[in-house]
Amino acid sequence: MNSRIWLIKSEPFKYAWENMLADGRTFWDGVRNHQAKNNLLEMRVGDFAFFYHSNEGMEIVGIVQVVREAYPDPTATEGPWVVVDVEPKLSFETTVSLAQLKADPICSGMALVRQSRLSVSPVTESEFNRICELANLNPAGFV
Repeated sequence: MNSRIWLIKSEPFKYAWENMLADGRTFWDGVRNHQAKNNLLEMRVGDFAFFYHSNEGMEIVGIVQVVREAYPDPTATEGPWVVVDVEPKLSFETTVSLAQLKADPICSGMALVRQSRLSVSPVTESEFNRICELANLNPAGFV
């Protein structure tokens, strides 16, 4: 796998997948957790990320691609916080719920399941492939 895979979370009332599609590109801001910030710092142009609706919906709804690596978060009033820029790549016709991930032997150990409050987390290749399978997608088009 050439690209790394991530998962980014947003509450739909703050920034929904529909906003991502309408904007066409955005910076992923508001991360105020050091582990999530470190994950943002690891992201590279070309990496993909699942877009997950947290709190309401609780499901993966699409895939974005990193188009600009970490730079200072323009919304931060203090601290060394960063953002990356992402663009939408694919809307899921079949979303993948948190309940499905928890019940799946391959995905039940995901950071999303183990560290539910982490807003940016890595996804393994096997998790990525399984999520694509659950969403009726071919993962070969992404990595």
